[in-house]
Amino acid sequence: MKGAMVGMSLLRISAIAAVMLSSTIVLDRIEPGFLLSEAVAQDDKPKKDTRETRRTPALRNKVYERLAEAQTLAEGKEYVAAATILDDMISEDGKRALNSYELANVYNLHAFLSYVKEDYVASLRYYQQVIAQPDIPLAMEINTRFTVAQLYFVQEKWQQGIDALLMWFDLNEQPNADAYVLLAQGYYQVKKYDLALNNVETAISMHETAGKLPKEQWYNLARFLYFDKDDFVSALDVLNTLLIYYPKKQYWVQASHLYGELKDEKSQLALMEAAYEQGFLDRSSELVTMAYLYLSAEVPYFAGSVMQRGFEDELVDDKAKNYELAGSAWAQAREVEKSIPMMEKAAAKSDEGELYVRLGNVYLDGDQFSKAADSVQKGLEKGGVKRPDQARLVLGMSYFNLGEYDKARRAFRAAGKDKRSKTYSQQWIKYIASEENRQRELEKDIF
Repeated sequence: MKGAMVGMSLLRISAIAAVMLSSTIVLDRIEPGFLLSEAVAQDDKPKKDTRETRRTPALRNKVYERLAEAQTLAEGKEYVAAATILDDMISEDGKRALNSYELANVYNLHAFLSYVKEDYVASLRYYQQVIAQPDIPLAMEINTRFTVAQLYFVQEKWQQGIDALLMWFDLNEQPNADAYVLLAQGYYQVKKYDLALNNVETAISMHETAGKLPKEQWYNLARFLYFDKDDFVSALDVLNTLLIYYPKKQYWVQASHLYGELKDEKSQLALMEAAYEQGFLDRSSELVTMAYLYLSAEVPYFAGSVMQRGFEDELVDDKAKNYELAGSAWAQAREVEKSIPMMEKAAAKSDEGELYVRLGNVYLDGDQFSKAADSVQKGLEKGGVKRPDQARLVLGMSYFNLGEYDKARRAFRAAGKDKRSKTYSQQWIKYIASEENRQRELEKDIF
């Protein structure tokens, strides 16, 4: 099962790699923290807020008209013209004429113009100017602080983004699930995995409790964090949920791997079989792992079948070890005719003699004694044979079946120099002598 363990290690690496990709920070499109239309709505229909009462200055009509003009230009993608109006409004003279709420709206729209140009540094600076204004509506501050946090994350300033988001949480009585996920992703980036897990679990629970389906990336982040803690049971629970709502090849394979980590080999094989039947296994490493699992389950015929089909579909790598695996599987299944061509290819691609010796064993099982002797002899000459004594036993049996008793005797004597094969070699040598005597007696009776 050494090969199987290598396959499992590769799966572990690929599993972690897959989660890292799927856990990348994903932000929704950032909009101004408080649009002009929203500002008017706020004035027309103020909402009662139990947290804090603020007396917000009025947005005067002449200021509103200039802001509306700039916003119309921005919506038409005439960003330079929009910015010119805003710059004029916050020039030295213009700035003194604006109250804090009016300034906040100017900075807010300016921030958005910088954002659409992907000038995140300038956008962040303008949004911070919005927050800095006193007595702005609480809703405006809440929206802007969330945008500020997002902009820090866009610039990969993770800790600053986390700090900004925590301030947003302090102001918000009912944070939504997306906010908890954003915070979880921030903690993930600074490697505070326990905090990341707590927050993504909260987000998932919020959606599930409300009868909503959590996003796939939320489950993936939770799965990685469980995996990092070696909490394979919880990670497997997440994968089983993903298989129900987001069925993909990677989840079948990774769930199979986790069952392997939990020593549940039956379930491990069952998941791989399910993936195989759906045509998901299209990589050499996956098919090789599948074959090893079948061998471990003592069903070599299926192992050979998987490898055979993999070669025919040109999915399994054209390597000696893969042909050896296929040949060994067929040999264990007593499918000698199918084993031979696989072992022939394995031996031909190998630089050492071990595979020629193994091919000789298969030839011997198939009663192809001459080929068996030639193959073992070639293997011994090439070198790198793990048990030369056993190879010479096979060589001796091949010569014996060919009736070449002297060659057989020499092979058995050479094998007997190794104490591990001494007894067996002596038995064969005695058997050769008795067979020679039997044949002499037969000849006497004939003549």
